Amino acid sequence: MAQITFVTSDGTKHEVSAENGSTLMEAALKNGVPGIDAECGGACACATCHVYIDDAWADRTGSAEAMEEDMLDFAYEVKPSSRLSCQVRLSDALDGLVVHIPAQQA
Repeated sequence: MAQITFVTSDGTKHEVSAENGSTLMEAALKNGVPGIDAECGGACACATCHVYIDDAWADRTGSAEAMEEDMLDFAYEVKPSSRLSCQVRLSDALDGLVVHIPAQQA
């Protein structure tokens, strides 16, 4: 199980527990974290679960695959730390992960 901290654009922190094997998006939806719309339900077919991975965690979460990068083209304010939360699978190695939610989703 991983402890994840979601930080909304206004600085509010939402600390949640998530099962290993689930995604950041699933953890956000299950715990009512605001700002993650997830319109496609995790199919990597939209950019409404866009997050910024905290710099300290970038190496452990990995980088976006080609399909995810294509979808990030539709996101607002993409940064080098941008990921789609539906594509980040949780594990014990990500216990303590901090992610930031942008002010708006695509």
